[in-house]
Amino acid sequence: MTDPHPFIAGLPKAELHVHHVGSASPRIVAELAARHPDSKVPTDPEALADYFTFTDFAHFVEVYLSVVDLVRTPEDVRLLTFEVARDMARQNIRYAELTVTPYSSTRRGIPEAGFMEAIEDARRVAEAELGVVLRWCFDIPGEAGLQAAEETVRLAVDHRPEGLVSFGLGGPEIGVERPQFKPYFDRAIDAGLHSVPHAGETTGPQTVWDALTALRAERIGHGTSSVKDPRLLEHLAEHRIALEVCPTSNIATRAVTDIELHPIREMVAAGVLVTVNSDDPPMFGTDLNNEYAVAARLLELDERGIADLAKNAVEASFLDPAGKRKLAEEIDTYTTNWLRAPGR
Repeated sequence: MTDPHPFIAGLPKAELHVHHVGSASPRIVAELAARHPDSKVPTDPEALADYFTFTDFAHFVEVYLSVVDLVRTPEDVRLLTFEVARDMARQNIRYAELTVTPYSSTRRGIPEAGFMEAIEDARRVAEAELGVVLRWCFDIPGEAGLQAAEETVRLAVDHRPEGLVSFGLGGPEIGVERPQFKPYFDRAIDAGLHSVPHAGETTGPQTVWDALTALRAERIGHGTSSVKDPRLLEHLAEHRIALEVCPTSNIATRAVTDIELHPIREMVAAGVLVTVNSDDPPMFGTDLNNEYAVAARLLELDERGIADLAKNAVEASFLDPAGKRKLAEEIDTYTTNWLRAPGR
């Protein structure tokens, strides 16, 4: 196929690895920066492109946290959440598991109840008005240590919002060992939440093994370095443990040096269940539709191949079985109609 973008634009999709604050569009970031003028974040949406140019992963985290600091009230949380859903609706994203870091908000003084009410109100309205189903992954900001882990699991278990389905771990990997978070993941899993930590993005495959063994991961965020360990790839493929792959993000944070060297080809060749995601889309100058186009080129996919990639995300999601069947059928119907259209 010559240009996959028109097909991808209308394709019903699910997204499994996308961050709440990291999804704030330049318009919303600028609006929040204007509300809080003590911040160093630019209030001009056009200036944000330069601001969101990262030298390495550590610089990305620094910039990301400066945007996090703009979210200071329940009203900020609600605005951000609904606008993220609006951007998803424009891309025909039907279902998304949005990674939320409540610790970053509650430690800045947002009341716990106000935070939960804000995300849940935005979730309900987004589904009713936009047709986007949102679910939450509460994640530990790894750089904040075990205090953040304790706070996050307490909020997840004792104050669990209706939309919460999973428990994660983000932030830097270097110097933040996965096994230390085992007690907190155990508590979350015992409460019925799924385990979805980041691992193997900026560190080696041992971090992925640690996430699987210590944190009982059901999916892996990124998992980029998994291709360095054939036994790990075999394990992931055999157990249908999905990798949440974010190609443009990996380039922006320098986790991968060149898009042509991205390991997504090796992952697919090994039979791993690969899903495509946007991570922090406005910060990386991308969106989910673009990530599908990147993956389609790297994997040399036609329309049916792209549709199968979309169904991978449905399979790996935590949607209920009926919801999975419905979305998979939507993807198949759309693809069949597209291929039957005159001139194709």
